[in-house]
Amino acid sequence: MQQAFFSQRRRVMRKTPCCLRGLTVVKADGQLHKARLKGAIAPEEFLQLGTSAEFLDADPKEGFSVRNFQIQAAKTAMTSDIIVYGDDDAEVRKLAWSVAAAQQNWRDKHDLEGIPLPVYNTFVCTADFSAFEESFPHIVSSDSEGCVTGSVIDFFHQERKEMYAMTVASEISHNVWLGPTPEPNSEEEDAFDVLIECSDLGHLNPRALRALAETNIPSGRRIHLDFPSSGTILPPTWSQTEADAILESCKWIYHLAHGTATPSQFTLGVGSFDNPSNNDTDTIMTDDADELSESFVSRPRKILIHCSDGYTESTMLGLAYFSYSTGLPIPEAWLNLHTVKKRNFFAYPTDVALLTALGPRLLSESPLCADKDTASILALIQDQPKWFSALDGSFPSRVLDYMYLGNLNHANNPELLKALGITQILSVGEMASWRDADLEAWGEENVCVVQGVQDNGIDPLTDEFDRCLEFIERGRRMGTATLVHCRVGVSRSATICIAEVMRSLRLSLPRAYCFVRARRLNVIIQPHLRFAYELLKWEELLRQDQEMEDPLGLCPATKTGIKRELEWGEIAREVALMNQPYVR
Repeated sequence: MQQAFFSQRRRVMRKTPCCLRGLTVVKADGQLHKARLKGAIAPEEFLQLGTSAEFLDADPKEGFSVRNFQIQAAKTAMTSDIIVYGDDDAEVRKLAWSVAAAQQNWRDKHDLEGIPLPVYNTFVCTADFSAFEESFPHIVSSDSEGCVTGSVIDFFHQERKEMYAMTVASEISHNVWLGPTPEPNSEEEDAFDVLIECSDLGHLNPRALRALAETNIPSGRRIHLDFPSSGTILPPTWSQTEADAILESCKWIYHLAHGTATPSQFTLGVGSFDNPSNNDTDTIMTDDADELSESFVSRPRKILIHCSDGYTESTMLGLAYFSYSTGLPIPEAWLNLHTVKKRNFFAYPTDVALLTALGPRLLSESPLCADKDTASILALIQDQPKWFSALDGSFPSRVLDYMYLGNLNHANNPELLKALGITQILSVGEMASWRDADLEAWGEENVCVVQGVQDNGIDPLTDEFDRCLEFIERGRRMGTATLVHCRVGVSRSATICIAEVMRSLRLSLPRAYCFVRARRLNVIIQPHLRFAYELLKWEELLRQDQEMEDPLGLCPATKTGIKRELEWGEIAREVALMNQPYVR
């Protein structure tokens, strides 16, 4: 219906609303990596320079998309006063005249159609950029040296900041930590003796771990090893050698963490501290073997299992070791790592299959199960919870302790939700397929359904915000969590979660967007243009309410009055840049 509507109208000039007046800042040389003011864009993002200056026709020639965030800066510039700045005064003035000409041409076209437009102005900034750095640093995004100042929110850096806060290294078992890759030679790196990086280029090498466990590493020496990424050892092609290597790796990590290894012929006379992974010799006997054995003193070592984002590539090894070191069956380890250890992680379906296959051996070889016979271990494995058989690898995403964001598959796994402490479901536009008995057992009062909202760019959500957030707040007061879901968990339900984060944490839309985006883990949230703009208006309503609660402006959130942290054009532009790596 939308396509038919737009195709019928494509020869007719689309009216520009005359009630809008924005502000667009343009850097004349277009080099935005340095000397960038808040919200500044390059000339080529909105202007078609030539013999006759014109605004870019940003609309797609055919069809449309409800997620055309990349064209919003250009469309906003058409309804803005425009400020041009830069280091070269002649270049600034030349561009400013071109902008003014484009504004005039745009207004003339509307006049021909009988559509009056306001007179938008073009301003020239004649001050040097140093004046902004000295007197107005709060609107300097990147300084003259190209360094990000942190005074203006940048979505990319804000997402990384939120991701680091979410995945900061934490101890999952004695002396073994999970977390993001630390900066080289940083305090975070220096806190560990052995760092195991999981990546697509990693390889299985338990011999290196064994060599470390059976060798006295000099004090202060950091050892770096690697390991295959989650999802890279695929069923049904994995080999017995790979299975053995994973088990052996868990075994020697355990010895390293507890300092329980003893020297053997494997390492006597071999020890290589600089690159133990290149040690290919099984046994080298020396005349000093007995003396080395007597002088060997094993000590516990702190180990970091890490990857770039702190949760994706390291999940398989983290779960395997957690099961091995705790004696917990894989399903229980999976749940415990999330609920008790508070780790957010993302696993692939292949990891479920691999770890399920390795589960019996992880328990039978675990030091915690040394006193259990085969029958007892088999009983632990056979008592597999129902939710695990329906698991595709990923849990719903914990956005707040009392609010999870997920998809329809998560909603259709009530046993999993209960195991996670989720006893409320908020269905946005999609309903779970439950049997009547399951719904009765769950309790109809614990289900809230928003009907008639499709992810089509037309159906609004604002009118549902209050009802949805009241339902989520009800769960928080009751000490339980709510699953917010739609079909995929990226647009409708993500919009509700962003609205709640804005309300409860008093965050601006840009910060709440990055907060939720980081916590959705490997799934990229994609609220469309209408939802994003509704959230911008929601921010305005929240700030008005906060101002009424704090008329004297004593709270930092209201002392400056009602101001958006970023305007619509810049928000849309930042979202487009964030999504660009994932656009095919």
